[in-house]
Amino acid sequence: MALTSTLVYKADKEYEATNQAGNTVAMDMYPQDEKKNQSPMDLVLSGLAGCAAVDIVSMIKKRRKTFIDLKVETVAERAEGHPAKFIKIHKKFIITSPDLTDKEAERIIDLAVDSYCSVASSLSPEIDMTHSFEIVSA
Repeated sequence: MALTSTLVYKADKEYEATNQAGNTVAMDMYPQDEKKNQSPMDLVLSGLAGCAAVDIVSMIKKRRKTFIDLKVETVAERAEGHPAKFIKIHKKFIITSPDLTDKEAERIIDLAVDSYCSVASSLSPEIDMTHSFEIVSA
């Protein structure tokens, strides 16, 4: 099945996209201090974090480890000028689990980020993508 997205203009600097299932997401291009919604580039970062997170949570549970929470802090740098594409992205995965080891977390995150994440695979290989993690025992 093909993925689809229909974007409509809502107001000056405001847009809304709807996917094939009818789910919507609002976007805007206001200055940072006036933002109501994420920008298209914000959504790319959110999608990148979400894509990896889905696989990480699934793999932790598959290994029968106690999963309590996951937070992904993503920081990106963009090129000067146009297009202001991403040149560097760092993701920090903060996993709350009382019994997940560093070795297990590293393996799971590497698999999720490097092998399974379709969003990461769809981005330019020129982007310097790195990641780190922290385990918080509940």
